[in-house]
Formats: sequence, structure tokens, C-alpha cells
Amino acid sequence: MTPNERIEMTDPAHPIFAKLYDPVMKPAERTVLTEHRRYLVDNLSGMVLDLGAGTGAMFPYFREAAADSGTVTLFAIEPDPHMRRKALERARDLGLEIEIENAGAEALPFADDSFDIVIASLVFCTIPDFDVALSEVARVLKPGGEFRFLEHVRGEGAVGIAHDVLAPAWHTLAGGCHLNRETDDIFRDDDRFELVDYTRLEDIPRIVPIVRGTLERRREDSVISRLVGAGKTGK
Repeated sequence: MTPNERIEMTDPAHPIFAKLYDPVMKPAERTVLTEHRRYLVDNLSGMVLDLGAGTGAMFPYFREAAADSGTVTLFAIEPDPHMRRKALERARDLGLEIEIENAGAEALPFADDSFDIVIASLVFCTIPDFDVALSEVARVLKPGGEFRFLEHVRGEGAVGIAHDVLAPAWHTLAGGCHLNRETDDIFRDDDRFELVDYTRLEDIPRIVPIVRGTLERRREDSVISRLVGAGKTGK
């Protein structure tokens, strides 16, 4: 298997952001994010989807995990052609076997119950329709499958207020990133998933809190039972 070669121009397209992303993120990748990216690939196995590959920041970790496991089949999506081109180059440089699809998170080109693990790393901040994307994650995950995430979120107190003020300009400059999204609350409140693990880091770095965790896709009968129980409680 070789990296998917489809890199036609589609929206969104952020050529300057794609060019600057790796140099800007290099210090954080070395000092802050390594531990958390390794968390995302711990005991990786089965069918795995990288939801928004960007420039391929997760690819070195996927290569290590695949080498250790031997039972990993990797797929990725990336709608930005400039980011996707860099991801393809990184996959080739690493010798990583991964299919990179030209698609957005709101319309995943995969069948229901396709994946054992879906991984999102610093991607939900840029997805235009957050709710639809999370529904797609639930759709393509097998019952009992894991959704592992690493995201930056809105701060608390004065930091949160600063995020609100800066959000419009940040969105324009940072490739559509929503600086003040409360991503963790949305993940944890979704009844289609059970929260398995969750960590919020306020101090590293202080100005941009980071959350990481794992959600497990509930089986359909479990979801129905919870909804029926909630309805009975409300009567």
C-alpha cells in the first residue's frame, strides 16, 4: 500500500498556514506534545483512522506503533491540499503505509463500523461543523471502538476571556482554528460515548490548555437503554 496520490485543489486551502505550521509547532512538538501523541498510539491495533492528518504530525508515532504491533492498518483524511501534500511527503519519507483521503470530517468516505480506533489530534478546533463531525466519528467506529483525542480548549477565567477576544483574528490567521472552543465538554456530554480516560493540562502551556482522553463507542443497545432511562426519569 502506498500513500493516496489524490491532491487536487479543494476547499479549505491555507497555503501560508500549511507552510508555517511545522516550523511554528516544532518547539511545542519537542517539549510538550510528544508524551501526549504517544498516549494516542498506545497499544494501537486494528483499523485506525487519523481524523485530519494535517502535515502528518502523528505519522512518526504511527510508524513506531505499527512496528510494535504488526496488526495496524492506517487511514487518514485531510481536506486542505497544501497540508495533505506535506502529509504525503512525510509518509513517503517515513516509509509509512497509510491511505490519505481528500475528505473532511463531516463526510467521512468510510462505511459504518469500519474502525477500531479513531484519533483526533489538534483537529476539532478547525472543523466547521463540530456536531456533524462527531456524529461521523460515532458512525464509522465499531461498537466498543475507541475515539482518542488531543485538543486545545478554551481557558478558564481571564485566559478564557482573552481567548474570546482573540478568537475572530485567530480564526483568520490560524487556518480556521477556533481558539475558544470548549471541545472537551462537548466530547464528554455525548451519550454515544463512554468516557474512559480524561486529562486536562492547564499549566503546560498556561495560555492554551490541552486536553487528552479516550471515549468508547457505546453499543446501540446501551445507548437506547440510557435514553429510555433518561426519559423515564424526566416524567
